Amino acid sequence: MSQSTSRCKEQHPCTLEDLGWTKEHDAAFSKYAGPYLAGRVACRQKTVWDVLVDGGSVTAGVSGALRKIGRFPAVGDFVVLLNQPEAGTSMIVDILPQKTRFARGTPGREGADQVIAANIDTVFIVTAAGRDLNARRIERFLAITHASGACPVVVINKSDLADDPVALADEITSISPGIPVIPISAVSGEGVDRLDPYLSPRTTIALIGSSGVGKSTLINRLVGRPVQATSHTRDYDDRGRHTTTVRQLFVLAGGALMIDNPGLREVGIGTASAGIADTFPDILELAEGCRFSDCRHEEEPGCAVQAAVADGTLSASRLNSFHRLMRELAFERDKEEIGLVRLEKKRWKEIGKIARDFAKTKGR
Repeated sequence: MSQSTSRCKEQHPCTLEDLGWTKEHDAAFSKYAGPYLAGRVACRQKTVWDVLVDGGSVTAGVSGALRKIGRFPAVGDFVVLLNQPEAGTSMIVDILPQKTRFARGTPGREGADQVIAANIDTVFIVTAAGRDLNARRIERFLAITHASGACPVVVINKSDLADDPVALADEITSISPGIPVIPISAVSGEGVDRLDPYLSPRTTIALIGSSGVGKSTLINRLVGRPVQATSHTRDYDDRGRHTTTVRQLFVLAGGALMIDNPGLREVGIGTASAGIADTFPDILELAEGCRFSDCRHEEEPGCAVQAAVADGTLSASRLNSFHRLMRELAFERDKEEIGLVRLEKKRWKEIGKIARDFAKTKGR
């Protein structure tokens, strides 16, 4: 096996169990015998992946079979490596079943869901006191987190810069019922210990948020040493530069696993329909009182949701956000259906070509 220092960053030697390996992975890997290894993807660098294995790490490419079907590992994936010691190389030949799959829609009409990370237990949605604190953006992050199957936690960084951190947390709690909202300061360490219940050994946490909210500073605080570069936000708009350029998995001192992500300024909702119900439970509960079961909560008579907006029980901005995300989902569904039709036409075109070529060969 070609073991090497990770191209992303130096990693501590771990066992597969330390990396979150379970009995389910054992069962999935059991069909492989011979020169195969199991590991977990720590990061991707252009055309190669750094994979953590028992006691070290390897740098590996992806097999031609996986490339042909467009199947590439995400950070956090458990993979099967074909070990070729005679050539001094390793090749990823399979991706084991994912427990959770965290993805976002990519911008543009032809965009497909982009996998951010796999096998995540908890997602820290990191925002910051100041201009980045945007309720609508948090709702979008909540929708894609719920759809992934992971549990969301909202982390308000730089809370020491707020006049009233408690009021700030209460403001976010109002749009994320039942979701933990934790104000911290990654620089001073204030409140960071409140994240401990989510950092159990062998659990995986992903950090997402805009550039400049302090994700890299939080990683450095939790790892206990500077492993990620940091930069200051710009004074005129509170935005930061993309100091994190690749997704990467870190092993924390307490045994938890954490995936840092580059800043996300555009957050497409993708096809995360499963996350809408958990993101807007208040609206769906109100909808049960609507006169019509297919009410869109716009101008229909007897709409209990619009009535709640009128009497101040529900904010108009929250309903507008719900409508915006539902329209995006409808667009994504239409786009997916159009794509399937195009794919079917392409397949029939290819079948027709094969039939014509066969007929020509037979006629010779």
